[in-house]
Amino acid sequence: MMSISEATYKNINHCLRCGSKLILRVDKEDKLRPHCSSCGWIYYKNPIPASACVILNEKEEIVIIKRKAEPNPGEWALPSGYIEIDQSPEEAAVVEMLEETGLHGKVTEFLGYYDDTSPIYEKVISFGFLMKPTGGKLQAGDDAAEARYVPFNNLPALAFPSHEHFVNLVRKSI
Repeated sequence: MMSISEATYKNINHCLRCGSKLILRVDKEDKLRPHCSSCGWIYYKNPIPASACVILNEKEEIVIIKRKAEPNPGEWALPSGYIEIDQSPEEAAVVEMLEETGLHGKVTEFLGYYDDTSPIYEKVISFGFLMKPTGGKLQAGDDAAEARYVPFNNLPALAFPSHEHFVNLVRKSI
């Protein structure tokens, strides 16, 4: 478990509500957090939620994408992305599937969650979903440089441990 220290809040200096200076102090839960010196607002640093898609075709081949953007550009991954404030994890999976692969689809199974460190956001909690394509044409889109179906036995190493985890769950069940 990551311990919360002054380094955790490096570069978090001003209140998002009123713009005043934030002061680090221990709160009522005995945790160090930035507090606004003017309006009393407290900054909570939380993990970022993401959704990852395991997309299978009728041949039980899996869709992977080559990442175009940080983190890990040039590496293979499952179609995935951060969950927006107005989305459920399932809705985000459907949106990311379309944006990154050109495929319309639906969630057929929740695979679970996986928490991991992130070079950008420190900690990410990924929700995995087994997806069924319902239309569209496989093509790279959004932040994907390539998109393709590959058999499980020809799957390259994936960029994120969470993606490996979700693939292994599905591989064991088919």
